[in-house]
Amino acid sequence: MRALFICSRNRLRSPTAEEVFSSWPGVETDSAGLALDALTPLEPDQIAWADVIFVMERRHRVKLNKSFGRYLKGKQIVCLDIPDKYSFMDPDLIALLERKAGRFMHG
Repeated sequence: MRALFICSRNRLRSPTAEEVFSSWPGVETDSAGLALDALTPLEPDQIAWADVIFVMERRHRVKLNKSFGRYLKGKQIVCLDIPDKYSFMDPDLIALLERKAGRFMHG
């Protein structure tokens, strides 16, 4: 299973998710951001690669559809509703990610 995690700047939430789930058996991970100053800006080839795409907030889904809609046909997109208030690898963020995204992870 290939999971792509998307947030705004790809500095805190999505890189944490990428790191957490990369060690799960049968799961490959990647992450990107939607902002112009994102550490890793989202590219269409990442969307094509992914089996499931996780966005952290509803506004990310809106921006994803607006900017990359033509690449999203047939893609499962899951909004995790995780606000931008956590640091990288914050234990509370990890627990939220495991609870909200973990059920979608299968190898």
